[in-house]
Amino acid sequence: MHLRILFFLLFSAALAGCTAEADSTAAAAPPPSAQPVDVAQVLYARYSPEYTFTTRLESPQQIELRPRVSGVIESVEFTEGSVVEQDDILFRIDPRPFDAEVRRLEAELTRARAALQQAQSEAQRARRLQGRNAMSEEQAESRIFLASQRQAELASVGAALEAARLNLEFTDVRAPITGTASNAFITAGNNVQAGQSVLTRLVATDRLYAYFDVDERTWNSAFNGVDASGHTQARLQLAGNDDQSYSGRIDFIDNRISAQTGTLRVRAAFDADGRILRPGAFARISLTASEARPRVMVPDRAVGTDLKNRFVLVVNADSVLEYRRVELGDRAGALRVIESGLNPGDRIAVNGPARVGPGMPVTPRDVVIEQQGLTLLEAVQAAEPSA
Repeated sequence: MHLRILFFLLFSAALAGCTAEADSTAAAAPPPSAQPVDVAQVLYARYSPEYTFTTRLESPQQIELRPRVSGVIESVEFTEGSVVEQDDILFRIDPRPFDAEVRRLEAELTRARAALQQAQSEAQRARRLQGRNAMSEEQAESRIFLASQRQAELASVGAALEAARLNLEFTDVRAPITGTASNAFITAGNNVQAGQSVLTRLVATDRLYAYFDVDERTWNSAFNGVDASGHTQARLQLAGNDDQSYSGRIDFIDNRISAQTGTLRVRAAFDADGRILRPGAFARISLTASEARPRVMVPDRAVGTDLKNRFVLVVNADSVLEYRRVELGDRAGALRVIESGLNPGDRIAVNGPARVGPGMPVTPRDVVIEQQGLTLLEAVQAAEPSA
């Protein structure tokens, strides 16, 4: 019995010693260190959302060059694919048949003038003889009518000669516009038909059009203040060339919304170098909404995903991360518009939940979010959360 009591006392003393040692070890352990995190205040700025539409560029003038006279191509006078000026000679049609016709009609015109002069002289004589009753009225009228007939014949030959001279002029096929020529579809030695044979194609490339369709809801909500006066800017980017953009302006808005598609036809015009912007090219047209509104914006990398929710880690006054559910808006470059969930003045973990999570203490490293040309507003001006 005494042995049991002694053993119990020894065991209790040993257990008490272990507990004291564990408590002293726990008391000596340092608290967990705070993770250094890049922290920045959210951007609060005026922002106009940008809308993108796809299209293909069109030339305001596209011409299939056809001859005005039939004949044989004598020569091609332009460099294929080059820029040609208005009235430059592009093709020559053999002029000899037309020149011969002009000379024939010139001779016919001389004959008609002589015949008219003779008829007029006889008509005058007939009037004098009729006045002395030396010629019958019927004979005098016949000579007068013959003079009128010769006058009409002269006019007819003159008109035919004018047409022949035009045909001779049309043997030089000239560029009707300034633009870029395609290749010669018909070469020297081939016969062409007036108004039928296509010799080449010309497109004006100093100015290009981009037609695109905007759905009715988007137009009414974002572009209700836009007109076709040329004051609204449009930005164009070519497929495969995202680093370079071209500036143009809206110069046409259709007069009705299509009942079949519910869209409105709009056109942007661009002053273009034909070596870069070409008709038929696929392009993206970007338009900025007509009204800029205050928005909270954060770097897109600061947004995390939690199952079906999007969230941002906010740094509170105690430098502890808090979970904040957000609703996302448009993306503007590297920034993301926050429709709800954040307030102007909030400080966030810029790099998102990559190595940190809600409830963790952090050591803030203050950084600045790139503004990207936005017009910033003072956080103190915001009386209500972003919505």
